[in-house]
Amino acid sequence: MATSATPMGAEPVGTLSASGSFTGKVRHIKIANAYGTAIFYGDFVKLVAAGTVEKAAVTTAAVAGTVGIFVGCSYTDPNTNQKTFNQQFPASTAADDIMAYVVDDPKLLFQMQGDGSIAQTGLGNNVSAISTAGSTSIGRSKNALDASTIATTNTLPLRIVDFVDGPSSSVGDSFTDCIV
Repeated sequence: MATSATPMGAEPVGTLSASGSFTGKVRHIKIANAYGTAIFYGDFVKLVAAGTVEKAAVTTAAVAGTVGIFVGCSYTDPNTNQKTFNQQFPASTAADDIMAYVVDDPKLLFQMQGDGSIAQTGLGNNVSAISTAGSTSIGRSKNALDASTIATTNTLPLRIVDFVDGPSSSVGDSFTDCIV
């Protein structure tokens, strides 16, 4: 049972596409040189007017331009001059070749943890997210589902389509893991 809060952002786990796989559905999109906000594995990202991606604070409604989930990046490290692959984008990195890896399948399914208990009656309902700073020590997002917002409201950005039911999580536990 998920009895402790360990939010991990949006963890890609599958797709509703006919292929059943999201392998190869990663798009490489530039991040602006010295972009000032850290982006972590599992964060939502959006396209901006400059044609680059930035972190999208998807909370109570879909954010215009949201294109997918950040799963890593590459850039030439300004300190070592070496090509670097990282599952987080360190804020204000100065490089001209920063490339985000974005899972952008519109039928993507991902696992997110609730910030509280979510009952079976939440299945099929919509829910908002809580957007927080990620963990620099492990490079992961700490975004979670806002368990208090479950409703049929069609403007909420995420829909609960299943629950993670196994040894580490079950429906209705203290911090329910969901597939959205």
